[in-house]
Amino acid sequence: MMSPIQVFQGAVIFSKDSENLKILDNATLIVKNGRISAFYESPDQTPASAIPADAKISRLPWGEFVIPGFVDTHNHAPQWTMRGLGQSLHILDWLSEVTFPVEARFNDPDYASQIYGQAVDDFLRQGITTASYYSSRHADATKILANMCHEKGQRAFVGKCNMDRHAPAYIQEKSASLSLQETEECIQHIRGLPGCSSPDTALINPVVTPRFAISCTPELLQGLGDIVKRDSTLAIQTHFNEAQQEIDATKELFPQFGGSEADLYESFGLLSPRSILAHCTIMTDYEKDRVHALGCGIAHCPIANMTVGGGFMAAPVRDFLRRGIKVGLGTDSGGGWASGMLSVIRQAMIASNAREVMSEGKDKALTIDEVFYLATLGGAKVLCLVDKIGSFEVGKEFDAVWVRTTTGLESAMTPREAGDTLRAIFEKYIMTGDDRNVANVYVRGRRVAGTDNP
Repeated sequence: MMSPIQVFQGAVIFSKDSENLKILDNATLIVKNGRISAFYESPDQTPASAIPADAKISRLPWGEFVIPGFVDTHNHAPQWTMRGLGQSLHILDWLSEVTFPVEARFNDPDYASQIYGQAVDDFLRQGITTASYYSSRHADATKILANMCHEKGQRAFVGKCNMDRHAPAYIQEKSASLSLQETEECIQHIRGLPGCSSPDTALINPVVTPRFAISCTPELLQGLGDIVKRDSTLAIQTHFNEAQQEIDATKELFPQFGGSEADLYESFGLLSPRSILAHCTIMTDYEKDRVHALGCGIAHCPIANMTVGGGFMAAPVRDFLRRGIKVGLGTDSGGGWASGMLSVIRQAMIASNAREVMSEGKDKALTIDEVFYLATLGGAKVLCLVDKIGSFEVGKEFDAVWVRTTTGLESAMTPREAGDTLRAIFEKYIMTGDDRNVANVYVRGRRVAGTDNP
């Protein structure tokens, strides 16, 4: 049973914005019923009366610190078992040869329960407190994924993948009408989970999920747009300008839009501030302008973009940020090879270095502070959760990771040494740490994972 009042005293690190990382050596966070009720940056700012007598007090030793939980803005849950497979294939070949056979197995509810339970546990132990999940196209499996997230305490968006054409018969949906019916059923199931009836307070929310335009008939896209039109609180997620092979196929199927996926999705009512657009590696200035004007967010998935798809695709993240477009990070699960956000952060930095060369210095590489922002507060903005999570401010819910850095050979992390500053320890963790450094993971103040014995 969680104490209604928790106090965390010690090092705290979080992003104020994309350019300002707050590093505090000895702060005090007071959490009441899962929400931050008070925050003091130093002991001399903490009133003696601030800490209630019945509070559970946790003091972080030197070398340990608390950060916001990681936010994964693009994750294919059924692909968790196929990470690392088919990495040299172009995107459409990879789908046909590797992905669709794997996802077809989720027609079996027992298999879905086993794998989704393991997958959610894995993402939680990596410190991913919030994830936007694509399920397979199977309604029962989608409900199971939502149940797993709810049971295990992960904050999540869960969507049934829609695909009624251009897929093998064994996985393609029978019709647009059936796909829409099952989508509505999944939305109602998620809204019916305990505490999830209101989008403002729900831990688990539904997300409308057309896989991409190639796999959806115009009838299905329009029907999904109509669902969103009837309920403006719904989030939307899809793949957007992911790879040249995908872009060419989309243009052939929808020639009326002249190659603009922005115009295509907008025409069906699927672009809004709640839209999560994955990848966006090949973007025209026009499409960047439309994405910004419509308030959409981008899920940057640098590992997948450089290993699947047919080319070294480094999304122009610096340009997105310069234009004021919301950007977060995504593991992409099977599209990449990592289930941890630390790997994505590192690859995002590598991709941004490549963009600096490709742009002849116009798009400067991202700093470690900026990429950490993308993994936390930036992702919260993409998912329209910035008023709830992503940083440590009074009134926000306490989604956090207690990091325990290590010495010697205790983990893969660069060893912590006596003369290290907190900044140096933070950088060592971000660039070389792993799940063994995740001591405790909290969602709404509830401990949901970690290497510590609870």
